Formats: sequence, structure tokens, C-alpha cells
Amino acid sequence: MAAPPDPVQEAQRRALRRALTHPDLSLGELWRTFFALGGSLGPDEVEGFLAGESLPVRDRTLLAHAANQRLTERSAGLLVPVGPRRPRAARSAGTALATLLDSVQQASAGEFGLIADRVGRSRGVRLVIYLADDERRLLVPFDPVREDRVRGPLLIERTLPGRAFRSGRTQTALTGPHPRWWIPVFDGAQVTGVLDASPLDRHDLFDPLLRNEFEVLARLVGRLVTAAGATGDTVDATRQTRPRSVAAELIWRLLPPLTARTRSFSVSGLLEPAADVGGDVFDYALAPDHVDLAVFDAMGHALDAGLMASATLAAYRTSRRAGGGLQAQAAAIDAVLAAHFPDALVTGVLLHLDLTTGRLRYLGAGHPAPVVLRNARVVTELSGGRRTPFGLPVAGNDGLPLGEFTLQPGDWLALHTDGVEEARDEAGNFFGRQRLVDFLERAAAGDLGLAETVRRLTRAIMNHQNGSLQDDATILLARWRDPRKESS
Repeated sequence: MAAPPDPVQEAQRRALRRALTHPDLSLGELWRTFFALGGSLGPDEVEGFLAGESLPVRDRTLLAHAANQRLTERSAGLLVPVGPRRPRAARSAGTALATLLDSVQQASAGEFGLIADRVGRSRGVRLVIYLADDERRLLVPFDPVREDRVRGPLLIERTLPGRAFRSGRTQTALTGPHPRWWIPVFDGAQVTGVLDASPLDRHDLFDPLLRNEFEVLARLVGRLVTAAGATGDTVDATRQTRPRSVAAELIWRLLPPLTARTRSFSVSGLLEPAADVGGDVFDYALAPDHVDLAVFDAMGHALDAGLMASATLAAYRTSRRAGGGLQAQAAAIDAVLAAHFPDALVTGVLLHLDLTTGRLRYLGAGHPAPVVLRNARVVTELSGGRRTPFGLPVAGNDGLPLGEFTLQPGDWLALHTDGVEEARDEAGNFFGRQRLVDFLERAAAGDLGLAETVRRLTRAIMNHQNGSLQDDATILLARWRDPRKESS
């Protein structure tokens, strides 16, 4: 006598057939997503299931999850049931967010992990916050001790949580005793860590609306953690896998967010060695109709270089915010260095981009020339507008012509300090400009994104010199986008 039909399996089969009538979901897309999630069936076996054959619960669950990932909230009527559900706590997402905001107002940063977990559990999800370290190599638990379990750092390379950080997209882990989402934690456009979100009921893992709630929560957590970093040491202490030098502490306090974005412009930068940087610093200012970028490299080491770089940055910002153009900004830097560091030598590059026209004007002060990439190829070096390094004013500097170039939407700008090209391996071979250009072109062609390109490039430079740089190496990448042509 044949076994009676499984009502859950039949419901899944009917819902999958219905879902495949949606224009956003084809059988091929369903199978590819199913395979990416760990499914081992072939396309024929998936078709067989739709035709009436039976499948194990795990394969049906993976198929359901694959379909649900392809469907949006507007397609809620097509979502495939994944099995019986326990009723979730009757609290709205808005209530959870309000609870988090109310709870952290009088809490120290060190309590954020426990508070976020309490809020998550009210929605049936365990939460652990992980923050990226300064070197963008590890994800470090913000609350390492929980329920008598010590949590260690996770690698950003070659791990699922690392993929969430690198891609800026939620990753789902279906294996192991506690299936979970790894959700990127954002502060604005900058990914600062990941949220380990593990539903108490494993069936909730396939609820796209619940996942969206925690993606929103992760953005709020990112903002709150960054804000808390200004009032205590817990956030910085978590991110420092190695103690910072005095000069590095000074420089890190002066940096803008490592990554930022508007509708038409993106920028991302990073310094190495993160714990011992001395004289490198970068800055930017994003406005609706223009962008300013700058990179500086103060000669020398340790605190003396850090102090020179700090004074240079302060003079630059003061002049820029007062409305001074590039020549006025350079003159302000010269004046400050001459008055307080008479033996100073600071190289740098200043750029001003008009977002309405694409007109780029720039000034180079003894610094490596930035490069422009278009369609994943370096099309020019910004070698014009040259003058002596800051701190070495020469008569006539103020009258030197600025360099000019016209950018097109989609172009990349790459600024760097000399420590990038001059990094040497054990045989004495430089990292070099050609290696830098090759790396940037591959990254642009692969559409890695600015932040991930910066992260991988700094890792490549560190690896080239066996993890120990002889000089600071700084990268600042930027991209101009036409918001009329690109929605991202």
C-alpha cells in the first residue's frame, strides 16, 4: 500500500510551480541558486520533483530557500512554505528597533553586544556583533564571552562571514547545529563588521521578511557602535589586534570614514601598517556638486612624521572649508609647516572635481602621480600641476598652472603614497607601478568595488613584503558615477 502524500511536500511542490510562473524566477535560476546554497541535485532531479517525485526534507528546504531568495516582498503570495512554524513573539520590527535605541542611550559601548542580543531574542534570533580589525584581516567578536563560550576572531578571507563583509550582502549558513545569517554591519556606506544572527527556530531562516528586519537592525547597530567609539575605548580596543603606536593613534583619530558614498561619488581608503603608521594620511570632502580629495606623506618616522602630517591635514582642511582653491590650500600648508616645522618635507596631491562637468583640477607636490582608470584600463597618469613638496616653498609656486583632466562617469581615480610602489620582497624586488596598475585593472574588470579593492590591494602589498613594511603605504580610490545612468 502506497504511503499517503506528505502534505508539506505537496504544498512546497505546488508553491514552487506557482513561483516559477513569476518573471523573476526561471527553472535555471532556481537550480543555480539551489546549487550555490549547497544543493547536490541536478536540474533533472529538480524537474522530477516538480513533476511529482519525492525529495528528502533537506533538498526540499534548500529548494524553498532558493526560490524565496529570488522573490521580493511584492511576491509574498508566491513564497514557498518550508515546514511547520512556531509562533514568533508578537513584537514588530519597529518595536525591536525602538527598544534597541532606548536601551543604548544610557549604556556604554561594552554593553551593546548583550543589548543587541536581548533585542534579537525578542524576535526569536540570537545575535553576536563582530567588528573588522584595523587591517581588515579579521572579524573580532565585540562581545567575546557569551554563555560560558569564548568566541575567537574569524578570517575575512575564505569564510562565509568574511564573504558577507567583503560583498556587503547577507550570507546564509545552512549547515552546522545553528543555521544563521551573516549580515553586514554598515555605518553609512562603510561595512564595519558583521552580525551573526541565528534564529532559535531554524525555519525562520527562510523568512525573507524577518531577514530584512535584521538587515535594518544591522545598519542601526553600525551607526550606534561608531557613535559609541567616540565616548570610550571598547570599540577601538576591539579593532586593534596589535597595539597602535602613538603616531598611529594620532593619525587614526584624524581620518575620515574609510569608505563613503553619495549618489554620484564613492571613495575608500586604507593605511598600512595600521598599528604603526607614521606620516601618511588622506582626506576627502563630498558635496552635491563637487568633491575634494587629498593624500599626504610626511617624511620621517614615528611621532615627528605624525605631527607633521596632522598639521598638514589641519591646514588643508582649514583652507578648504574657508573656500580656498587648490593654490590657497597649498599655500596654507606651506605656511603652517614653515612656522612650526622648519625642516619639514611633506609630499602630497590635492584634487578638486566638478561633478556637474567632470572637470578635474589637481596639484602634485613631489608625490607619485595618481592614475585614472576607464573601462578597467589605466588611461592616464595625472602628472601635471607639479610643484615642490610642501614645506619647501619656492618662489613662483603660487603661479604654477594646475593640472587638468576631464573625467567620464564610471572612471576610477587611484591615489597612493610611495610606500606602495617601493614595498620590497626578500629578494629586493619592488612591488612597482606596473604591478599596481595590473592589480587595479583586474579589480575594476572584476567589479570588486572600491572598499574590497583597497582591502585586497593592501593585503597584496603586505604579503609582497612578508607582512612587514619599511614605509607607510596608503591607498585612496574614488569613482565618479552618473546617477542618471546608475541606480547603485
